[in-house]
Amino acid sequence: LFSILLNKFFASKILYHSVELENDWFSICSILYLLNKLWSFRMEKIYKMKTDIFSEFELDKRGSMRRHDERDTMFARMNYRRNTSAYDDYYSRNPDKKHIDDQLRSMPELCSPGVPTYDPIDSNVAIANFKFLENIRHLAEGQQSTSKVSVKADEITQRLKDLTLYYGAKHVGIARMQDYHYYTHRGRLLEHYGERINEFLPYGIAFTVEMKREAVEKAPTTPEIIESSRAYVEAAIIGMELAYFIRELGYRARVHMDANYLVITPLVAWDAGIGVIGRHGLIITPHYGASVRLGVVTTDIPLVPDDRMKVDIFRFCSICRLCAITCPGRAIPEGEPECIDGELRWRIDQEKCYTFWRKVGTDCGVCLKKCPFGKGIDILDLEKSEYSSDPYKLLEKHLNTTASRSQES
Repeated sequence: LFSILLNKFFASKILYHSVELENDWFSICSILYLLNKLWSFRMEKIYKMKTDIFSEFELDKRGSMRRHDERDTMFARMNYRRNTSAYDDYYSRNPDKKHIDDQLRSMPELCSPGVPTYDPIDSNVAIANFKFLENIRHLAEGQQSTSKVSVKADEITQRLKDLTLYYGAKHVGIARMQDYHYYTHRGRLLEHYGERINEFLPYGIAFTVEMKREAVEKAPTTPEIIESSRAYVEAAIIGMELAYFIRELGYRARVHMDANYLVITPLVAWDAGIGVIGRHGLIITPHYGASVRLGVVTTDIPLVPDDRMKVDIFRFCSICRLCAITCPGRAIPEGEPECIDGELRWRIDQEKCYTFWRKVGTDCGVCLKKCPFGKGIDILDLEKSEYSSDPYKLLEKHLNTTASRSQES
């Protein structure tokens, strides 16, 4: 009951009283912590069991994760228009999604007049960034040089990592690509609708681009989507610089960028060891937390894969729940992780999430803003004995840091 009332409070503040939520938020931080403490013994038993299950699952079931169809994503579904072959095909196979999708398409577009966050100048900054991405997305693929340079896997791996960071990325790692990293079919670009994805490259270079904290803190209003779109552009350009270089060496390389993905980037990033996936479904990284955008370049140049981070994020997210409690769309589950499609995880309700996007007129970002990592605590803190044995202490550290900063301001 507390979570429901608190969520309604935040949603009303976001929609009707703009973005200044911090004073209200800080005043209830201590309440959140005390409520968590009241449930500590029960939660510890439940989620210790869940953590054990996850460890076994990761070792035994990881290769059996189910692949996903890009046509089922909200971004793809919003492109299907009446009286088109894509619309007719998709909703003939998914009639249960037709009503809500038609309703969403009838609402104002993001950053358009009619949404509460619209600004005739600033909203067009984000629109321009996304149009730029549309204009360069055909560069994601290209022909490699006919002259192949011989490389050593360990040396070229380090060289590519160094270049990625030099180009501006904050983290970089190498994943050995698995079937579940790739979508089964394309769906977002209508010219490729329904194409089966069968051609896999063996390695993925995953990297992050920082989202500036001052913009994220203004979520869910226009500055956040400006920063989000800017970071997508930066990730695309870094990916293209890497891919063009690899092709010059005579190897294949494919950039996965906004609106032109063949892969699910958080899964690649997770397996590349640059972060872990939290309750909100986003990658959480050292230092920057979830306030990043991801890029991936797949390639056949021989590389040395990295291992996943050994961080018990499930246990921390199970007791934290700040993203779920403050989600204005009620899209992030507050309960336990479940085994879904061969994966033990939390699954956001993408219809609820995107519905709020259309209501507010941006890509929201409240879960980025409220995730405690990158705001006084670090994901790597969970490797320290004092916090790995009692993640409540790490949550308490975040709440104390947040309250202290509020008092100083």
